[in-house]
Amino acid sequence: MPGEPTHCWIMVLDIENFSARTDPIQRSLRTGMYGVLRAALAQAGLAADDIVTEDRGDGILMIVPATVSPLVLAGPFVRALDDELKQKAVEYSAAHAMRFRVALHQGLAARDGEGWSGDAVNTACRLVDAGPLRGVLATASSSRMVFVVSEEIYRAVVRHGHRTVDPAAYLPMPFRTKHGELIESWVTVPGSPAPPGLPQADGPEGVDHPAEPAGRGSRTAATSDRRPPSGGGISVGTVNGDVFQGDKTVHINTNGPVRP
Repeated sequence: MPGEPTHCWIMVLDIENFSARTDPIQRSLRTGMYGVLRAALAQAGLAADDIVTEDRGDGILMIVPATVSPLVLAGPFVRALDDELKQKAVEYSAAHAMRFRVALHQGLAARDGEGWSGDAVNTACRLVDAGPLRGVLATASSSRMVFVVSEEIYRAVVRHGHRTVDPAAYLPMPFRTKHGELIESWVTVPGSPAPPGLPQADGPEGVDHPAEPAGRGSRTAATSDRRPPSGGGISVGTVNGDVFQGDKTVHINTNGPVRP
């Protein structure tokens, strides 16, 4: 019988281009993936025994108890994953290149004899598989991973600018699922001031991003929720305030590339 649904943090980790590798390399990458995860958990001070993992072949579903701070997950843990991937890049050949897509969501999840289920789990999986997220990682060719959070996580955790999380490094990434559902999310590339490769207006995911009228004032990432205006577009403005690297300005223009 399924257990009672439990509120938790839900993370999904996925290896880029896993299915394109040969069987021996896939086995090697899976070993490396679990090694990176264990080391990152330890580096971030997270008890591995408290986190339930479910193998997904080319990735891992993580059910994290609500008692764990999401600031640790979005901050030290994500940075630890990036650090461990950097170490693996030194050890691995080009054929074994391992880069991650990682998603964070929250909600109710229930466990039965076979694993975990629930709408929140489905949403986390849709986030990590989103076409725009794959595009960001492909464009950020020198980076090791990309991290996406749901709108709920962004509003509750990221946008407030707590010490361990830099909201100025995130950009909105709305996308549509194969069923036409619009999902709002926010993406960042660890070590980069802003994620590259996001779709422009009328992009392949079917999301229209009209530009904001000229003359709209700038916003500060730590104090603005940066929600799209009523027409569904993404606002154009200036984002200031990198809490790790000092003040910086990033121009967000939905009709052109992001310019540092």
